[in-house]
Amino acid sequence: MRWALLAFAFACAAATAQPYPSRPVKLIVPFPPGSTPDIVGRTLGAKLQDALGQAVVVENRSGAGGNIGTEAVAKAAYDAETDLAPISLLASAPQMLVVVPELKLETFRAFVDYARSNPGRISYASVGSGSASHLTMELLKSEAKIFAVHIPYRGFPPAVTDMLAGNIHAMFAIIPGVLPHVKAGKMKALAVTALKRSSLAPDVPSVAELGLPQLESLAWIGLLAPAATPPEVLARLSAETVRGMNAADARELLGRQGFDVVASSPADFQRWIKAESRKWARVIRASGATAD
Repeated sequence: MRWALLAFAFACAAATAQPYPSRPVKLIVPFPPGSTPDIVGRTLGAKLQDALGQAVVVENRSGAGGNIGTEAVAKAAYDAETDLAPISLLASAPQMLVVVPELKLETFRAFVDYARSNPGRISYASVGSGSASHLTMELLKSEAKIFAVHIPYRGFPPAVTDMLAGNIHAMFAIIPGVLPHVKAGKMKALAVTALKRSSLAPDVPSVAELGLPQLESLAWIGLLAPAATPPEVLARLSAETVRGMNAADARELLGRQGFDVVASSPADFQRWIKAESRKWARVIRASGATAD
């Protein structure tokens, strides 16, 4: 699954003997201004600036699904498990499975039964081939033994517009993006891809309740640094990041974006990266999915 990634690029040399930070710190956000990773990055940057007593400069380097910005930190084609040092898993958010009301499917089980009985009749949107919305449906297709037709779009707005027009039947999406349409009766919510219900949609069952905990699919935002960053710098950044992310205003802001604050330790984040990489690599191999 694709993830949102924040990464630090440090203005001071890794081997410097000066106290950290002795110069402004650069925070690269590999997604465009106004995106959720950008909002989180700027919120965290302000917290770290206060804690570190040094300017934190946020720079957006979007493109290639986040790879351009991440490679700017790793300095080359990178492997997230070896070329970047984890600082913290900042936050995560489930997706919501929504369908058009015209299908008259009131439950997740009804959706699965209909898709099994009518192979190829269901079309589903994604925000792009290889995106989280695409791979999550591929995981559902594999686990539930159903077949649906993939219609990739270039981003969320055209996908949701076509769904509202009745041109496609279903999609997975981050909850705040579709919740207004659910409340307006223009979409029907069937499940959230988490182990518990979302506070934004408490009436919608989780995949764990539906007996399919393996369908957990979380968009997540993490903070990493170049692999050569000294351990004492990583420790300082980890401590200040956890403190900043647990602030009430940060939790409230992320909650409005549909995200739950995690603020993990570096070790827990490293384990998360490895587990996510293995899980979604299996989905990609099984489905033959490729990224746009």
